[in-house]
Amino acid sequence: MALIEIRNIAKEYRSGDEIVQALRGVDITIQAGEFITIMGQSGSGKSTLLSVLGGMNHPTSGEVEMAGVKLYELPGEKLADFRAENLGFVFQSFHLISYLTAVENVMLPLAIVKMSSSAKKAAACQALERVGLGKKLDRLPNQLSGGEQERVAIARAIVNNPHILLADEPTGNLDSKSSQEVMGLFQELNVAGQTVVMVTHNPDNGAYSHRTITLKDGAVMAPELV
Repeated sequence: MALIEIRNIAKEYRSGDEIVQALRGVDITIQAGEFITIMGQSGSGKSTLLSVLGGMNHPTSGEVEMAGVKLYELPGEKLADFRAENLGFVFQSFHLISYLTAVENVMLPLAIVKMSSSAKKAAACQALERVGLGKKLDRLPNQLSGGEQERVAIARAIVNNPHILLADEPTGNLDSKSSQEVMGLFQELNVAGQTVVMVTHNPDNGAYSHRTITLKDGAVMAPELV
């Protein structure tokens, strides 16, 4: 069975008297261990699709099934628990808290986990080691480069060992060298067993993934039309 099944997903927004169709009948199947990039022009529905996939944006119609669980049939609290246990999120703008050190930022997802403070810190340190920042645990975000801040964000996303890593334009604010390093890191995490779904506008990033899904006007383009 596939790890993720997206079936006939539609998402509509109302803008004044107008209804905007952000997603139109999207069907995608993702296997465990895949690295998928989702591409498309601005406004194609990429980020909307990722937010629906991540359990953060109820679709107007359709179904998202993940590890055999129908996400949007879960009540709110159970959906939040499922997200916390199974999904890691990485965003373009890092979302680091400026007055917390790298290790303290990475510990944030563990706040609701029943484990000792020392165990939480050890898990955060291990995650930072995995992303190559083991020597910068106590640095504040403004003491780190953009690429390093993104690595902290990735460490925070993987600290609870999620099955699935969702990334929205993770290299959007980085120079080309930092982008290559971050994409290499995603590739390493995928080889180590993480399923990765990444939204990107950068065609170079597709080279790191197993396959690329292209959206246009909220619909998946057939491969022969891409």
